[in-house]
Amino acid sequence: MKIGYARVSTAAQELTAQRNALQALGVEPERIYVDHGLTGTNRARPGLREALAACRDGDMLVVTKLDRLARSLADARDIVDELTTRRVKLNLGGSVHDPTDPVGRLLFNVLAMVAEFESDLIRMRTREGLEVARAAGKLRGRKPKLSVSQERHLVQLHRAGEKNPAELAELFNVGRSTVYRALERGRLLAAATEVG
Repeated sequence: MKIGYARVSTAAQELTAQRNALQALGVEPERIYVDHGLTGTNRARPGLREALAACRDGDMLVVTKLDRLARSLADARDIVDELTTRRVKLNLGGSVHDPTDPVGRLLFNVLAMVAEFESDLIRMRTREGLEVARAAGKLRGRKPKLSVSQERHLVQLHRAGEKNPAELAELFNVGRSTVYRALERGRLLAAATEVG
């Protein structure tokens, strides 16, 4: 029996092309397991876990490309070792991986290293992009839930004894933790003003 596995890294990406390719490789639609919005570097993927659990002795796990299965050499080897131990074959886009063939093992390791390299490049480019955005002042973090004037008003209401933290959270439509942080900043500001 053929068990298919498909994965995309972001929720915005489509699985249609992978599903179609898996069906063209002989996998029945109901035997295709998917992970949507999970990276290949994350081994804790429910769809992968289900696909591996569905494989029995003599079955074949089918993926369109090795990078859909794993993005690191260590993970790829672990998965293949598990499949080999359970006597499950691995089909990579139509090519059946033979762990007993030295050339097959070499090609598999090269493909896994390329997948890992691509993953490392993506991470590096993301870090560089974030650094450039930070340097240009375009990346400032999350917008505060309360404006400066709202926070000042919240602190005044609390100091006057008019509202407790739960009531302030409801009034300003924020969580209690936001209220407590605002009150702490207000207390620190007042203490700094008294010292100065």
